[in-house]
Amino acid sequence: MSKDELYRLTRYLLVGGWNVLFMVGVYALFYQWWQHQVHYLVLLIPVNILAMTNTYLCQKFFVFRTKGNFLREYLRCYVVYGGSMVLGFALMFVAVSLFGLHPVLAQGVCFVISTVYNYFGQKWFSFRTHEHTENL
Repeated sequence: MSKDELYRLTRYLLVGGWNVLFMVGVYALFYQWWQHQVHYLVLLIPVNILAMTNTYLCQKFFVFRTKGNFLREYLRCYVVYGGSMVLGFALMFVAVSLFGLHPVLAQGVCFVISTVYNYFGQKWFSFRTHEHTENL
């Protein structure tokens, strides 16, 4: 692994850590406010939209440092995170319904698992540059 790639991975993990805190915090607030009115899985929809936008901005400017292509990259991030969201829904269901974890704890665990999936999706799809294409 090159020095640049190691730095990019480190930045990605920092952004991932920030986004875990952001997402779990927002989920905890939403759950606290609406746990009796809204199913815990439905709460994941607005939380994921907020988290996707937060992480897109952090990844664009801090991790991958790409120029321009805002709309294309943002939409590609949604494709990657859409897959991640489906994965997260399935993992949340299993963690809460089958293993009995509290929904807030389960969300934190699920997010860590999806971080690996997201790194490669963002690197090879959303923020792919000519340089990355040649190295595949």
